[in-house]
Amino acid sequence: MQNEDNQIIFLKNDEGQEQQFELICTLDLEEREYVILADPDSDDAIAMRIEGEGETAELIPVDDDEEFAEVAAAYDAISPEELGYTE
Repeated sequence: MQNEDNQIIFLKNDEGQEQQFELICTLDLEEREYVILADPDSDDAIAMRIEGEGETAELIPVDDDEEFAEVAAAYDAISPEELGYTE
């Protein structure tokens, strides 16, 4: 797990409009790498798989329910302190 200090990522939605997300953390699971992104305008967060490396890396939505459950469980196991949150 790697905490990402308030990095902002812009993704295009289905209509081609850019939407802003905050990069919360990256996770390594079973030889795959994932990012957890938070929508700053809501309490929603999304998980995406990183495919490729460097300049050619792509973020792929995690659509498989089983894969999503594994990523969500790994994220839920991280303490707020590990993510850099303090009370």
